[in-house]
Amino acid sequence: MRFDLTRIIDWVPKGSRVLDLGCGDGEFLAQLEATRDATTLGIELETANITEAASKGIAVVQQDMDRGLSNFPNQSFDVVVMAHALQVLHRPHAVLADMVRIGREAIITFPNFGHWRCRLHLGLLGRMPVSRVLPFDWYDTPNIHFCTVKDFEALCEELDIKILDHDIVSGPGTNVLKSLAPNLFGSTAIYRVCKK
Repeated sequence: MRFDLTRIIDWVPKGSRVLDLGCGDGEFLAQLEATRDATTLGIELETANITEAASKGIAVVQQDMDRGLSNFPNQSFDVVVMAHALQVLHRPHAVLADMVRIGREAIITFPNFGHWRCRLHLGLLGRMPVSRVLPFDWYDTPNIHFCTVKDFEALCEELDIKILDHDIVSGPGTNVLKSLAPNLFGSTAIYRVCKK
């Protein structure tokens, strides 16, 4: 399992009601149910993923997050999760605002486009980076909003969102560096937030 998903599991209190935005095939929610005794609901757009999640016994609703989440009442979940989906949304700021309205807390993970490898690749080669973390060419990428750690923190400030905790995934041998300069050395950012 990806490190960011492992960290999310650590941050979800036992017995929580969890909404996962962009739940994919439901494997992560199945892990939450098994390890944290969570009551879960997934939101997913792709029919194949919905079928796969349902086959695992995961409750899932087909919905486009970019069209809003007004069908969910305020504070109806303990935790709202969105892992590696922020950058593919047309209106990430609106979805983030909905997340902290719907849940007591929200956990968001995203690839950090301020990572030194992205900067170096663009700076030296003059081309958009393609890597294991970002395996798409510029013309077929689902990523439409390139966010950095600093960008996300500025957006939280603008939306009156409090950062409760955060963690950064970095490459081998950069653990000390990621704590000193997370925007430069973090490849994936993980944030736990709530409404101020």
